[in-house]
Amino acid sequence: MAENKEYGSEYFFNRELSWIEFNARVLSEARDKTNPLFERLKFLSITASNFDEFFMIRVASLKDMVNAGYDKKDIAGMKPQKQLDEIFARTHEFVNVQYSTYNRSLLPQLKNNGLTVVGCFEEMSDEQKEFCDRYFMDEVYPVLTPMAVDSSRPFPLIRNKSLNIAALLKKKNMDEELEFATVQVPQGLPRFVEIPGIDGMRYVILLETIIERYMDKLFLNYDIVTYSPYRIMRNADLDIDEDEAADLLKEIEKQIKKRQWGQAIRLEIQDKMDRRLLKILKKELKIEEAAIYEINGPLDLTFLMKLYGLSGFDALKEKPYTPQPVPGIEPDGCIFDQIRNGDILMHHPYQTFDPVVDFVRQAASDPKVLAIKQTLYRVSGNSPIIASLAKAAENGKQVSVLVELKARFDEENNIIWARKLEQAGCHVIYGLVGLKTHCKITLVVRREDDGIRRYVHLGTGNYNDSTAKLYTDLGMFTCSEAIGEDATAVFNMLSGYSEPLGWNKLSLAPLWLRDKFVSLINRERDNAREGRDAYIIAKMNSLCDKGIIEALYDASTAGVRIRLIVRGICCLVPGIKGVSDNIEVRSIVGTFLEHSRIFAFGNNGQEEIYMGSCDWMPRNLDRRVEILFPVENEELKKQVRHILDVQLSDNVKSRFLNSDGTYKKHPRTGSGRIISQRVFCEEAIAAVKAEETKENPRVFIPMENS
Repeated sequence: MAENKEYGSEYFFNRELSWIEFNARVLSEARDKTNPLFERLKFLSITASNFDEFFMIRVASLKDMVNAGYDKKDIAGMKPQKQLDEIFARTHEFVNVQYSTYNRSLLPQLKNNGLTVVGCFEEMSDEQKEFCDRYFMDEVYPVLTPMAVDSSRPFPLIRNKSLNIAALLKKKNMDEELEFATVQVPQGLPRFVEIPGIDGMRYVILLETIIERYMDKLFLNYDIVTYSPYRIMRNADLDIDEDEAADLLKEIEKQIKKRQWGQAIRLEIQDKMDRRLLKILKKELKIEEAAIYEINGPLDLTFLMKLYGLSGFDALKEKPYTPQPVPGIEPDGCIFDQIRNGDILMHHPYQTFDPVVDFVRQAASDPKVLAIKQTLYRVSGNSPIIASLAKAAENGKQVSVLVELKARFDEENNIIWARKLEQAGCHVIYGLVGLKTHCKITLVVRREDDGIRRYVHLGTGNYNDSTAKLYTDLGMFTCSEAIGEDATAVFNMLSGYSEPLGWNKLSLAPLWLRDKFVSLINRERDNAREGRDAYIIAKMNSLCDKGIIEALYDASTAGVRIRLIVRGICCLVPGIKGVSDNIEVRSIVGTFLEHSRIFAFGNNGQEEIYMGSCDWMPRNLDRRVEILFPVENEELKKQVRHILDVQLSDNVKSRFLNSDGTYKKHPRTGSGRIISQRVFCEEAIAAVKAEETKENPRVFIPMENS
């Protein structure tokens, strides 16, 4: 098998700019007038939340590189400073579109539909003003802490992501110099308040608007010359030296506290802020001009997610979907008996996550179960799985849990769960030095009449019952002896670095998953060169690994038809004549977050399908523990392939990647509007009805097949 060719930087998109382009697709959903109004609010809120994390981690990392004098180019040939320059230019444009969408489209539409977001007190009735008077004095004033800056009081530490109001003050009846002061908008209070309505119209007002109205009550001996809200984003990328950390848990706890006070990366201000105020903030926060965002509207649009939750506007939202039962699983039956009848595939959130919760719950109390082993990356706030694991340990079962403490922004949550599990008697592993354990696997060891049997759940998503209602993921139950042996080997490796001499079915990163993928891609390339049937269909969150992209280019050059469904970042450039003109890349952004990873390879008519926890990214292939597992049951293979076919037929929510890095809508032809997520909802409901009546379920017929 020949080595893959190396390609120059012109054959790759920059990762960060591709990520911004992904958020442009999310923003386009907020601008799409065919979406229900409140769903558009939600999409706009998601873009704001996404950019917060982007600046705290990705932009902060680039700033660190620049500060350290690191000058190496990325795969697209861009040095860190060049990337920062491009990011700031693009994100300034992006913010302008965000607020144009909010001000010119969403606010008027909300008002037309009975909800007014009050911009200032002049717009309010006397009754509404009186309500705000009482609310401020009773609920807000006792919580506020005004902080002045003078010779005896230095500039205060401003918390990461906190919303604040800056002011310039002047002592009453005196000609002294202006003094700076700041007030943090309390994070423990609701961001907006509903106030009395008028003639059927409902009204909400933002908390900072109320505080601004009564600023004089916070500085009684001063005249307020000017005031304006501001918000900063800080470097929140944890810097942990695992080799030197005597106790990883304590080291991460220490670093979490530092996250609030990292270097300022971004400053958001309202566009009417007095230049004197801005000058003070720039100096004290040590922030560059390009990182200052002057905004025409309320800072921090993540409040729109709370606004989405207002009752009384159901007609302006998508009809809520209830995850359906999984055909073949009796909710009250023994889950182990049902898995013995054959492998079971689950497609969340179209099908309920309950069987996964029941799997652990039943194992915890089943007298035949000897041991439970599980990896946890992100879990819900009140996780039933955690409760079952603790109960299993209390029942005397051997419980081993790998809790990944380095799961970004879930570190604190995971520390709490890890301690609770330890207190219950579980053996808790905190991951491997230098690696994140990102794989999703549960192993239950059961003593049965014919001996020991191992039951395994493998998935593409986290063991999180909350996000399982929002993210599209796949999971599989099996009691395959080969996979059971591999599962045991995985946990032995995680707990004691005991790697077996050989593996049966599972492929692991960082050991040899990269080689596995390259080998599968190259096999299609070689089949195409020899005139055999060859194609690749792959679905993932992100594609930015240089080696994988180069292998795909080689396969495309050989004639392999490659169709990629990549939700987010994609550094591969499609449509380059003679290189990637056989590669098609699409992204689907819909009601649910596309999160499953599926890989299908033609294999000369003997199609192979794999699923797993990894994207085609260097971090997944080289710096994480990931699992790729085959789908070998023929009926399950048909189900997974059907999922791919439906997504490839989506002509409403899919967008195609152009060779210039932009995306275009699917060219709709023939068969009307096909929204893949809606198709899966309808099919899940039809499958349950069919099982109840023993009829054949209605199955979607895709427009095209490989």
